Amino acid sequence: MKIVIAIIILSVVIFLHEFGHFIVAKASGIRVLEFAIGMGPKLISRTRNGTVYSWRVFPIGGFCSMQGEDEDDESEGSFNAAPLPKRAAVVAAGPLANFFWAFVFSAVIVAAAGGDPARVEAVVPGSGAEAAGLETGDIILSYQGHGVGCGRELYTGILLDGVPEKEITLTVLRDGEKQTFSFAPYDNTRYMLGYQYNYDDEQLAIAGLIEGLPMEAAGFQTGDIITGMNGYEVKTAADLDVYWAEHPMDGTPITISYIRDGQAAEAVVTPVIHSEMTTGFDVNTLREKQGFLSGIRYSFSEMKYWLSVTVKSLGGLISGRFSVRELSGPVGIVSAMSTVIDEAAPYGISMVLVTIIEFIVMISVNLGIMNLLPLPALDGGRLVFFLIEAIRKKPVSRRVEGMVHYVGMMALLVLAVLIAVKDVAGLF
Repeated sequence: MKIVIAIIILSVVIFLHEFGHFIVAKASGIRVLEFAIGMGPKLISRTRNGTVYSWRVFPIGGFCSMQGEDEDDESEGSFNAAPLPKRAAVVAAGPLANFFWAFVFSAVIVAAAGGDPARVEAVVPGSGAEAAGLETGDIILSYQGHGVGCGRELYTGILLDGVPEKEITLTVLRDGEKQTFSFAPYDNTRYMLGYQYNYDDEQLAIAGLIEGLPMEAAGFQTGDIITGMNGYEVKTAADLDVYWAEHPMDGTPITISYIRDGQAAEAVVTPVIHSEMTTGFDVNTLREKQGFLSGIRYSFSEMKYWLSVTVKSLGGLISGRFSVRELSGPVGIVSAMSTVIDEAAPYGISMVLVTIIEFIVMISVNLGIMNLLPLPALDGGRLVFFLIEAIRKKPVSRRVEGMVHYVGMMALLVLAVLIAVKDVAGLF
């Protein structure tokens, strides 16, 4: 059932994207030959007013096929016969529809679960943040000159970008007034195992591992659920806090009990001294109910958070910080959604629904951004040809443009197949 729900979510996002193209094409007088969800052979189809509406076998995409779109056809009602602004509007409508619906669904999330103010929750004693005067309760408005919409945006941004080497600059709201602080990052040299977890989760699941540190070397994986330290039972992050307060790391080997795929296991890990730069403060990432006006603001912040994560992740791929092997296709996305829905189920139907809507927002924003990339066969690649046409005052040869998009489509299909093979292999 979870896999069916995940496939429906993916299909909904694709439908919203393609419907953006469809509705603007219809409004522009361009004839739509077929509006399809999925790829491959048709499962269901119906023709109405000259347009075939179909649902195809594989839920890995969809399309809005317009007359003459990839041909040298300028007859009445064809895509190429439409004025340049209308053609550009049709192509841009898909990604813009993704962003529009991402905001709508973000508003639903905030109305149901609230937003997460970027509030300072703790300041490390002896840190530069404390010396500069940063206080618990300050609401962070900007970090390093960039606006901060919510706590998760700042928290995730620091994880992806790292901590500045020399100086951290914050603008905060305190008692209705803006204040700016600049201070050096905190050199946190201590014994470490090298793992990260989400403090607000009911289970103590590993959310990340630091490369080269003991837990990664011992074979731990993201998603492993820690259940004990040296025989001391831990169920939540609060339990772990109590354990570390009573048993500080000193280089002595630690036996860690954990669960992976329902199977209990143990591993002995020896902490090592590790130096890392931190901000010197903790920021809130928990949701809180909001009023109407703040709810609208946090709805934008929710969408902005996923925009920020997607752009930073793309930047990491380009710079080489992230590997292409870390990409996921429809199979991986469905698998991830199924897992997260399963984890949300014990907290009730409301949490499951919020989780589903969060996935819709995330995938919709990702789809919108990816389609705007200036690559052949994507909407962004088509917009590049329209820009060239606007500058030259005449279109690029339809044959040349069609060949470029065809080659781009073949390359994307090869990449999609490779990612699908990797995702399927990861299921076993």
